[in-house]
Order: sequence, then C-alpha cells, then structure tokens
Amino acid sequence: MQTKQTTNDGLKRAYQITVTADELAGKIDAEIKKVAPQVRMPGFRPGKVPANLVKKMHGEQLHAQVLNDTIRDSIEELLKTEELRPAMQPKVELDEKYEEGKDVEISVELEVLPQVEAPDTDGLKLEKLVVPVKDEQIEEALQGLAGQNKSYKDAAKTKKAAEGDQLIIDFVGKLDGVEFEGGKAEDAALVIGSGQFIPGFEDQLTGAKTGDEKTIKVTFPEDYPAENLKGKEAEFDITVKQVKVETETKIDDEFAKGLGLDDLSKLKEIMQGQLEQQTAGLTRTQMKRALLDQLAAGHDFAVPENMVDAEFEQIWAQLQQEAAKEEDPEAALKEIEAEKDEYRSIAERRVRLGLLLSEIGQANGVEVSQQEMQMLIQQAAQQYREEDRERFMQYIQQEPMAAAQLRAPLYEDKVVDFLFDKAEVTEREVTQEELQAAIEADEDAEAKPAAKKKAPAKKTAAKKPAAKKAPAKKAPAKKPAAKKAPAKAADAAEKKAPAKKPAAKKAPAKKPAAKTAAKKPAAKKAPAKKPAAKK
Repeated sequence: MQTKQTTNDGLKRAYQITVTADELAGKIDAEIKKVAPQVRMPGFRPGKVPANLVKKMHGEQLHAQVLNDTIRDSIEELLKTEELRPAMQPKVELDEKYEEGKDVEISVELEVLPQVEAPDTDGLKLEKLVVPVKDEQIEEALQGLAGQNKSYKDAAKTKKAAEGDQLIIDFVGKLDGVEFEGGKAEDAALVIGSGQFIPGFEDQLTGAKTGDEKTIKVTFPEDYPAENLKGKEAEFDITVKQVKVETETKIDDEFAKGLGLDDLSKLKEIMQGQLEQQTAGLTRTQMKRALLDQLAAGHDFAVPENMVDAEFEQIWAQLQQEAAKEEDPEAALKEIEAEKDEYRSIAERRVRLGLLLSEIGQANGVEVSQQEMQMLIQQAAQQYREEDRERFMQYIQQEPMAAAQLRAPLYEDKVVDFLFDKAEVTEREVTQEELQAAIEADEDAEAKPAAKKKAPAKKTAAKKPAAKKAPAKKAPAKKPAAKKAPAKAADAAEKKAPAKKPAAKKAPAKKPAAKTAAKKPAAKKAPAKKPAAKK
C-alpha cells in the first residue's frame, strides 16, 4: 500500500491510497485458500475442490469482499500511521475507473480535530443562585395536587348531569349493529367536559340522570389509532349507573393516605424535596452557562467545518419547525433567515466548547464507566422496536463513533461537575422569579443572536421536560385513576438545543461526541426506531 497526502489545509486533510493489483490478487488467493476446504462440489471429496474451480465459482463474490476489507484496513492503517483524529467520518471514494486486475486507487478526505491544550481550570469563580422553598410554595403545590385528585359523591337520582359532574356508566359500542372489540366497558368513570372520550360522546350525556338508558351516535376521528374505527360512525348503548358531583378535597392525613403515604407531614416533605430538586435543576443550568462563558472567553481556535455544519443543520431544522408553527410562518422564516450567520456562530461556539470540555476531561481523568455505558445503551435501545433492540446494541458495540455519540452527554455533565468542584462558588439567595428571569435572559440571547452577537453556551445541562401526551381519546377506555403519589420534580425548564446528526452512521444519540476517531469507512445502518405511538 502506498499513501500520498494531497491536501493539508488547516484541519482539512486528503490522501490518495494505492493498493497494487498484485497485492490485491495475493489477498484474493489467500482468501480462496482459506475458504476452499469449506466448498462442496459434486465429483470432489470435501475440502479437495481445486482452487481454480473455487475461484471460478466464487471469484466475483470473494473479489468484492476482499476489496471492501482492503479499503477498510487501508483507512485504519492510514489513521494509525498518520496519527489522525477524524472530527467525523472520513469521506472515502474508490476510483470510478477501477477494474478488476488493476491497481486500486482510494481517495480519502477528512477533517481532523484541532490540537487543543487543556485550559487551566484553577481560578474559576461561579455564582450559585439559590432559591429557598417557602411554606406558601408547598401549600400551592398541595392545592395543585388536590386539583388533580378530585373526589366525587353520589348525587340525587333526579340530578341531571352537567359539566364537571362524573358519571359511572356501562356501555357497548356497535358498528352497523355489530359489537366491536374493545368497545365495551362496565363501571367506567366519565367526567362531563373532560375530553376523555371521542368528540360528541360526553356532550350527548349532558342532562342524563341515574338509571337512564340511552343510545348515542358518534363518529371516530380520522386519526383514531384503531384502523377498523377510523372515521367510522358507531352507536353506543349506555346505562347511567350513577351521577356524581364533585366534593371539596381536604388536604389532610386522609388525603395523604389516599396517595399511599403515612400522613400529611410525609406528603409535605416529599413536595418540599420536589420543589428543591426543581430549583436545583434551574440553578445548575445557570451555573453551567456561566462556566461555559468563562471557558469560551479565553479560547478561540479553529474547529472542523463538518462538525459545525452538522450542529448548524440541527439548529436550523428546529428553528424552521418552530417558525412553521407561528401565526405568520413566512414572516417568521424571513426573520430567522436574516440571522442565519449568527446562528452559525452559535453552532461554531457549541462545537468549540464541546472540544474544550473533552480536553479538560481527558487531562483530568474524567471517565464514563463501563456500567454507566451499559445503562446508556439499554436506555437508548428502548427507542427501538423490541425485535431490533439486540441488533442496535451490537451496532453500538461495533461502531466507535456511534458509541461515542451516545456517551457524550453524560461525559460532558461529568466534566462540568468536575469543574464545579474545582471552582470557587459563592451563593446568592434569589426568588424563583429572579432565577427564572436569569434563565430566560439566556434563552432570549439564544433565540435572537442578532441582538446579542456573543453566541450563548451550548445548553446541555438541563432539558425542558417533554410535554405529557394526552391519553388517546377513545370511548372504550377511561383515563387512569387520578389519585397517585406526586411525580418527581421535572428538570430545569430550558430551550432544548437540537441534537447533532451522526456523521455517516445513523444512531439515536442526541448529541455529537466531542472527540472521536472514525474506524470504518463503511456505513452501517442502525435498526429502525419503533414508530411513535398514535394518538
């Protein structure tokens, strides 16, 4: 193999690799000898088929296999010999004029990671905004919880159901007079006006009384998840077993016990912990941005354009999606177009900060353990159909870049935690509103970079919790029981930075690795993700 460098411009490199025809032929002959003992052919004893017949039968297939292996091995040798650290997957091309029996000409183009010295982490100073949890906040949270766990009592038999009343019903659904699967329930709880059931279902029960029997007609939505019901008109035979009215929910020991807790004091303790956790997430977000601002201020080195392109593409795609939801999408698109250069500056800054954090982590022995990595892989595998999960896990184990992309968010958080421990931190007590205002000020800077040329730090510390999807509206099922222990506090609210695409191998990682080395030019596809649940 002969290697010739054709480009050395900044971080861009290009090489021409030549594998002679004789060298390739030797590899093919070696492969024929290797597989010959396994070939079976009538008239020959097992393992005694002549090599020339094996070549005649399987030569084309073996040639393609050896050629692919040779290209892969050549790239690996190039990266090792030249000590190259690809920023993303190298672009590899076989000479289109290549014919069997001729020399193999391979062109390789790539960008390398810059040589970045780990910055001095001594002398970092950070301000931590602390929000104490007040009694009135706990009471407000309890009131909200009580509102989600309403209780009802039986109404008089003459009471006509109105909005907000709860009905206990039995129903049987029919299509063209024939009962359909999943269209039957007993003792189903329905609150008039809650939107639990398909459109028109609840409205037709307004005015019903205990003991009423009636038949209603409804049309299933076109986007209903059950294919056999989409857009179909159905009849439901309904028996109203009880009309109930809402009662005042007392926040006391009995209420706490209904949530599976010992008493009210235990419930308050949990609510306080959740509120503290919520503000802790916001505090971390604010501290991380201040930290990244300090790092960015002292470093300005060239970064790989392809990494910036990938980051910018993600930012741009998200901005376009958001613009499309505005009242005047065309005007919104024009506005972001006018600020395109500023958004690219944001992408460049994010890549630079990612590289800085990577260097700091490596210089200080920050690592993601094997156990932590396995947990990440298992969590990511849940995004795939059950039959594809094992294939996805094998893909991650075989592809260094895909594994690095999966590992990157956790690694970055660990580096940030390391820097928090090193920094001199002073605390300042603020209100929830002041902390939120500080977060929103940075969000505005991200959303409107033209107004503030300094690109904001990459937001990775805290993500806005995904909005809870409403249960699918359907007649044959009620909403889950409302009474339950309070959910854990959500992470800090923050605009989510769009994920970076993998280079050539598609994987579900949400962020790009700050520093990885490509190993194989052949792109392997990850298994397809399971389809999103239909509403």
